[in-house]
Amino acid sequence: MGIGKSIAGLRIKRGWTQSKLAKSTGLSRGYISAIEEGRRNPSIKTLAIIAEKLGVSINKLNEEGGPP
Repeated sequence: MGIGKSIAGLRIKRGWTQSKLAKSTGLSRGYISAIEEGRRNPSIKTLAIIAEKLGVSINKLNEEGGPP
């Protein structure tokens, strides 16, 4: 499973939209969408920001499943 699907799964489990995650991270909704769809590969710094806002470690992003 890719990191994008993991991010999407965590976001959905929290009831967040892509827009809410984007606003909380300072990233654009389009960029969040591209990450979740596997069209963009975020930097470690970006992954750290996303993980922090989702309340998990970067390693946890690799362990989580996709959307429910």
